[in-house]
Amino acid sequence: MQAIQIEAFGNPAEVMKLVDIPDVGAPAKGEVVIALEVSPINMSDLLMISGRYGYRPTLPSVVGSEGVGRVIAVGAGVKHLKEGDRTLVPYPAPAWAERIKADASRLRPLPNGDVNQLAMLGINPPTAYLLLTDFVNLPSGSWVIQNSANSGVGRALIPIAKSLGLKTVNVVRREDVVAEIKAIGGDVVLVDGPDLSKRVAAETGNAPIALAVDGVGDTSTTNLLGCLAEKGVHVFYSTISGKPSVVPAAQLIFRDVSIHGFWLANWFNRAKPNQITEMYDRLTPLVASGAISAPIAGTYSFAQFAEAVAVASKKRGKALFRPG
Repeated sequence: MQAIQIEAFGNPAEVMKLVDIPDVGAPAKGEVVIALEVSPINMSDLLMISGRYGYRPTLPSVVGSEGVGRVIAVGAGVKHLKEGDRTLVPYPAPAWAERIKADASRLRPLPNGDVNQLAMLGINPPTAYLLLTDFVNLPSGSWVIQNSANSGVGRALIPIAKSLGLKTVNVVRREDVVAEIKAIGGDVVLVDGPDLSKRVAAETGNAPIALAVDGVGDTSTTNLLGCLAEKGVHVFYSTISGKPSVVPAAQLIFRDVSIHGFWLANWFNRAKPNQITEMYDRLTPLVASGAISAPIAGTYSFAQFAEAVAVASKKRGKALFRPG
């Protein structure tokens, strides 16, 4: 079967290869075999392939981290899935292969919906949901601020926050995306800048903000910290600027603000199967209904991986693999 594999870390367009690998074979007890339908290219995939991410797989390795497909074989003891069901490729199973064998314990059938959007259910929506729920107990009506509102996580965070009764301040880096983020439900949308805290206070009526979600780093971290209430919590999940975060110590010392990091892989490592399925049970209807949606730049076969990587690197919409 065909797959995308790397044998070294480096420029993704140069080290990714289309290869033929042995078929996964029949599922063992408790397993299923999934025929991949769609899988996105995430920035985390490109960072891992380049050797600049939080882990490095043993090489050679099939790559890709999420997707959706049809169950084509069911192992003994699996009662909740049957052949023909659409299900997720479990994170972080290597996804860019025509078929994936997986433990079925945390998988469930998916409802009807846009298969391209369902393929992006595995990583960004869970990240957004856990950022909103794992660090601060936010009562209904609370405000949350994020500084990468045009990212996949940021776009998912807005409808998830609404489902939790929360209001969002959404910080972007380009004026041309302000209207779009408002259109998908952002309560307040502002372009980043050193006077951010003053503009946020004016837009929210000086409402206290207990949680800041940071996906950018650099001086954007400074701006975000200035918007937090005393004893507020600032959580990093990415640093897409590629620059170190600028953290004024006075915010931490005198205002008792705390800073945390979040990586979905760590959460999956400690989560129980029922916690995973309960989380996806909450998020799946939001994706299936279209409430959570990410812009798509194009779809590509595995053989078109160089073109797909070039499109994905522009960060102006998702590039999706469709095998064959």
